[in-house]
Amino acid sequence: MQEFKFLWKYICRHKWQYIGGIITLFAVDFLNLYVPRLTGDITDGLTARVLDLGGVLRIVGLILAVGALIAIGRFLWRLFIFGAARKIQYELRNEMFGHLEKMSVEYYNEHKTGDLMSRFINDLNAIRSAIGMSVISAFDASVMAVMVICQMIFYVNLKLTLLAIIPMFFICAGEFYYGSIMRKRFKEKQEALSDLTDMVQESFSGVRVIKAFVQERAERKAFLRYNDKAMDKNMSVVKLMAVVMPLLDVIIGVSGLITLLYGGYLALIGEITLGRFVAFNQYINMLVWPMLAAGESITTISQGLASAKRVKEVLDEKPEIFDSEDTEEVGKIEGHIEFNHLTFIHNGHIEPTLKDICLDVPAGTTLAVIGRTGNGKSTLVNLLLHLYNTKPGMILIDGRDINKIPLNTLRAGIAYVPQDNFLFSDSLRHNISFGADDDNMDEVIKATKAACIHDNIVAFPDGYETIVGERGVTLSGGQKQRSSIARALMKDAPILILDDALSAVDTDTEEHILSNLKRNREGKTTILIAHRISTIQNADIIMVLDEGEAVEIGNHNELMAKNGIYRSMFEKQQLEAAKGQTANEEVTE
Repeated sequence: MQEFKFLWKYICRHKWQYIGGIITLFAVDFLNLYVPRLTGDITDGLTARVLDLGGVLRIVGLILAVGALIAIGRFLWRLFIFGAARKIQYELRNEMFGHLEKMSVEYYNEHKTGDLMSRFINDLNAIRSAIGMSVISAFDASVMAVMVICQMIFYVNLKLTLLAIIPMFFICAGEFYYGSIMRKRFKEKQEALSDLTDMVQESFSGVRVIKAFVQERAERKAFLRYNDKAMDKNMSVVKLMAVVMPLLDVIIGVSGLITLLYGGYLALIGEITLGRFVAFNQYINMLVWPMLAAGESITTISQGLASAKRVKEVLDEKPEIFDSEDTEEVGKIEGHIEFNHLTFIHNGHIEPTLKDICLDVPAGTTLAVIGRTGNGKSTLVNLLLHLYNTKPGMILIDGRDINKIPLNTLRAGIAYVPQDNFLFSDSLRHNISFGADDDNMDEVIKATKAACIHDNIVAFPDGYETIVGERGVTLSGGQKQRSSIARALMKDAPILILDDALSAVDTDTEEHILSNLKRNREGKTTILIAHRISTIQNADIIMVLDEGEAVEIGNHNELMAKNGIYRSMFEKQQLEAAKGQTANEEVTE
């Protein structure tokens, strides 16, 4: 079974802890066997009047000593086995997180956050139980049962033992069937819980949209559907356990009844002593735990294997973007970019998003990309960051194929401000210094001043230590954009990409930021993606994208002279700006 092999390699890493725990557990079980014998010796000694008070106290002292050793042993096996299980859970969580960091963006387009979170929490907890408590349960269900039965045979009576354990065989046969059903039902339960987690996470993230569109009732109905499904799957697991556990009790009760009737008869006819009859009853009681442990271990192992399959699915996924064998040693990048007949088609699309783009961008150049929505501007940026694979030779940086540049080197050399200005739920200071080598306060302030956000930050009660909330929710759209720009400037990379990063700021602030960029980015490559021509008209090279093609390339004056798409966009935006200004003047009057 693949899931068992998957878990076994982690267990082998901590084999000495498991071996130590099992040896200690065996010693504890072995010591447990002597308690009924000692109790039986007291009963027989007192019945036969061959045991005085001193003898009784001596045996009681032995029982107390055995009890103390059992207590120490139970502490040690918990320390060994539970400790190993916790370490394996810790290692799996680290491996999952590290692996998911390597996955390409396409993976996250296809897998929901809630499902991944469920695997991180619920499935890893189920695995921990399977390699922790179930090890103990399985050991007691097998070794302890064998040792107890041997004591019952050799110390008490063979015929009585055989009759008493006949019902136990029904337990062993039924539990294998029970385990296969439990594994299937638990997997369905975990999947339903993943869907529920994802629905809740998405609803809370979009709570402002839900409230704005007055969709609280619709979301509650949707939640009820997911919650009902999760409840049904949970109940299917509980119902199965509710049937099996009472059956175990019935079978164990039948075994106890046989012991009472036939064992009492043997004691009356003198085939066994009263003390051994008392000891046998204690042994039967000791068998109760192994039998219950057998059911518990099968349940836990079945659930753990179902969860292991879900975790293994994540770890078995291969990243599409990785450093290949052709990757070259590159110290750092300078910023010279070449697009050589660049064509790219997204997964699941028929038509290319970008078509035959050819452009040479020398280091230190400011390149602007403009075009209508959906024409491939952001795709171009994602390709530069190597978030998607391109065919060899289509994108060159400093004369090297982008596919041969180590990912760490490439991305360390690019500062990026995305359209979706993501900020972590942390202080502004830590958000701004996120991509830098340190969080030197002087450098942070320098970056925020260049991004025209410093004055806003110092006006907050906690200044740079202000916690911005999840995804920067406590900031306005313009403040988030400028904070993201400051973060990119703090990195001071050879290539800076601003993907529509000034759309939420006013014209005056935009002019100040662009002026600061021109001064601070001298000699370094800057790529501006925008919809407003006022943002990009001073760029060295302007590329106009239409239907994924570079239909016009040049500077502002050259493109205006062509009387093409660029000039049409410019005049339209100028007209809209004039209309807006006239409307404002009328309102003022």
